[in-house]
Amino acid sequence: MSKAIETLYEHGTVNEKRVDTDRLFTDTSAECAFTGILDKTIRFVEDFQLLDSGNWARFVNQFKVRTDSENNGWRGEYWGKMMRGAAFTYAYTRDEKLYKALTDTVEDMLTAEDELGRISSFTVPTEFHGWDLWCRKYVMLGMQYFMEICEDEDLKKRCVASMCRQCDYLISKLGPRSEGKTPITSASECWRGLNSSSILEPVVRLYDLTGEKKYLDFASYIVSEGGTSICNIFDLAYEDRTDPYQYPVTKAYEMMSCFEGLLEYYRATGIERYKQAVIRFGRRILKTDITIIGSAGCTHELLDHSAARQTDTAYSGIMQETCVTVTWMKFCWQLLMLTGEVEFADSFEQALYNAYLGSVNTEKIVDSKTIERLPGAIPVALPFDSYSSLLPNTRGRGIGGLQLMSDKHYYGCCACIGSAGTGMISKVAAMLREDGVALNLYIPGSIVTRTPSAGELKLDVDTLYPVDGKIDITVGVDSDEEFTIALRIPEWSERTFVAVNGGNIPAHKGYFELRRVWRNGDRISLSLDMRAKVIHAPRFGRDIILTHKKWELDYTYPTVTEETPEAKFHIALRRGPLVLARDARLDGTVDEAVNIAYDDDGYVELERSDKASFDRIVEFSVPQVNGKKFTVVDYSSAGKTWDESSKYCCWMPTREYWKK
Repeated sequence: MSKAIETLYEHGTVNEKRVDTDRLFTDTSAECAFTGILDKTIRFVEDFQLLDSGNWARFVNQFKVRTDSENNGWRGEYWGKMMRGAAFTYAYTRDEKLYKALTDTVEDMLTAEDELGRISSFTVPTEFHGWDLWCRKYVMLGMQYFMEICEDEDLKKRCVASMCRQCDYLISKLGPRSEGKTPITSASECWRGLNSSSILEPVVRLYDLTGEKKYLDFASYIVSEGGTSICNIFDLAYEDRTDPYQYPVTKAYEMMSCFEGLLEYYRATGIERYKQAVIRFGRRILKTDITIIGSAGCTHELLDHSAARQTDTAYSGIMQETCVTVTWMKFCWQLLMLTGEVEFADSFEQALYNAYLGSVNTEKIVDSKTIERLPGAIPVALPFDSYSSLLPNTRGRGIGGLQLMSDKHYYGCCACIGSAGTGMISKVAAMLREDGVALNLYIPGSIVTRTPSAGELKLDVDTLYPVDGKIDITVGVDSDEEFTIALRIPEWSERTFVAVNGGNIPAHKGYFELRRVWRNGDRISLSLDMRAKVIHAPRFGRDIILTHKKWELDYTYPTVTEETPEAKFHIALRRGPLVLARDARLDGTVDEAVNIAYDDDGYVELERSDKASFDRIVEFSVPQVNGKKFTVVDYSSAGKTWDESSKYCCWMPTREYWKK
């Protein structure tokens, strides 16, 4: 074990099992100071959302008045989801105002515990229905993530004591029917208990905090139930013969959450079967359901073979939920730690720069559809959009997880989970490994972390990435030391060159390892291939998906879907990590067919453009075979008015079929 990783363990930021199981480690003591679009977004979210004391008080109040009893709702998820992202964010910004806001709301939440030890947004007579356990999961997770930044030892002890009482109550009520208890997969009428089973994650983490065997035993019971009442999804993942979009339950966000819990269970037990189940599940999701922008679920919020069906014109409803995007990013981070496999870092970046940044409500638009649905509600702009389209459409198509609270304010699930996306950036950017550090994200600014001997390592990154592919990294060390700096070379970079103190050498994809005695002031120059490339529509022909549900029976049944004739007549453009998109504000329409001029290898000669009157990361003019041109911007900047004036798309039609 390197001295740096041993130090993390000694300070309690990495538990003993994680040291034994993982390949990469997030240095919780690292100090990051970024500039550019990512830093700007982090601070936008902090200012616009996380420092709003009214929201924190409102979310805690749901546990005092127990409003979810009225409709088996999920208002109780808001607090913990936002606390997780806020704790991540504070670890980067170190804003004392944010720390005080979080400390105050945790103190407030501790007063919401009832005489039974419950912190629930449901009354006792209505508990273990709907989204009760899902919300309780987020209460415990919120406290656990807050503890990672909390400097008050007494407050941390009180959080642990509260979580123990919460979990003890659950243990007394949930279990086999033969013991007079409610089975975990029967504690909800939704998704065959998938949402309730996801409480596995905080239960295992509570075991890590306390060492109390009863919590590990409870986690073992949850795992033994298999995630749903209809089948054992953990066994399906381990057997690796079925794609997740063909599991009997296909709710994307909740399913990933269950596998996050299974990963923590593996770390606590070392049972190899569950490690393999998690990795195999992640790889199948990556292959079958992650789209060009890094999200999943092109039919509502469900896994549906999105990677193959993303240009299918038969479905025009909401898709690619922001909750799914952020949960996939977090799952990629976890899989990256577990496996050290670069493909998960690639997918994290793909989601970050496209689906995720695209969801940020930078213009602070108030969703007009919500005001129509909830007359009398107080209009507010939420910090995140809930869904991301690929074919010509608009943003702002509805608030995911919308619930009205007793004071006439409303909120949504995607708005709460969003801050975790920006919060993870500093945790993924540079990660420790046994022999050095892996640099995963190329963000302008600086990262201060550790060498294997636990000395200070500073990486100053000078770049315009993702606008440009040139990245200069200056290495700062206290004393000369031999270790490895592993540079992530993305899968899309076909021509990559690296130089250390001058002189170029070709670099292969994956982690390109530079092992040497590093001296203060050494300079790494990296050149990534930023040529724009066309992506042709995937094909699926005929498939069986599970996206139709009989709600009264909580039953999802398989249906046959066939590729629409129009699906194959679409094309997309990717330049570096950025997917490019059309926007009606640029050329008046995004529906007209394009005929892009590209070479035999699929590369396009783009020209820089300065036509847009709105903020964007990049803007280019795209040549067509007929000599005409059209303008594109990065996907994340398109569609930001949330109406027809900025109708947008990244999959561009090449024929006129959709007009018939």
